[in-house]
Amino acid sequence: MTELLFHKESYLKEFEATVTDVVAGGVVLDRTAFYTGGGGQPTDTGTLASGDQKYQVTGIKRDDGKLVHQIAGDLPAPGSSVTGQIDWDRRYLLMRTHTALHILCGVVWRDYGALVTGGDMKPGEGRMDFEFEDFSAEFAEELEAKVNAEVAADRDISVDHLSREEADRVPDLVRTKINLLPPNIQEIRTINIHGLDLQADGGTHVANTREVGLIKVVGHESKGRINKRIRIALED
Repeated sequence: MTELLFHKESYLKEFEATVTDVVAGGVVLDRTAFYTGGGGQPTDTGTLASGDQKYQVTGIKRDDGKLVHQIAGDLPAPGSSVTGQIDWDRRYLLMRTHTALHILCGVVWRDYGALVTGGDMKPGEGRMDFEFEDFSAEFAEELEAKVNAEVAADRDISVDHLSREEADRVPDLVRTKINLLPPNIQEIRTINIHGLDLQADGGTHVANTREVGLIKVVGHESKGRINKRIRIALED
């Protein structure tokens, strides 16, 4: 089982690990700071170095319960010690984007009570689908002002863990229309934007809303009678 270092420290850029298995197209490590994907956030990219050799990590895939760091070409040998280096500019932009989507979700839930029906992101851009019947350009402007007010509110963001029993007592911990938490998970990782939003989440986030920067609502479209898509982008 690979230890997921990013669950404890989102700002970890470099780490030491051991290759525990070599498979076609990649390696398994005993520990990793590479985000392994999920919740709409894509996997990290970067490098592994062993001695004088450097290997380009193009992503992470799950293979029979293993987290495989995908590498094109030669692979480090089993048992090798490696130094992992995250493509930090890309990761940090994804962290800012992910937090921006949580701010959007928090505002929409607090002010309009709409559930999430889908979402996705790439560095600097993202979209969320909500249970809205009506959505207009004027509403988009109102929403943009509200989410940027939360960025300016300088809210701290923390990672916490709840037991399944505790989590089940928080009715809005999961904002998706369908509860995606597997019933066998007994400890729930949460992201808390203090004073705004508390959600179950496995991704990486910044430590304070001010790091997100300006959020622009760049598009909205209907995906059904009560399903509206909101697209956002970050500006430096």
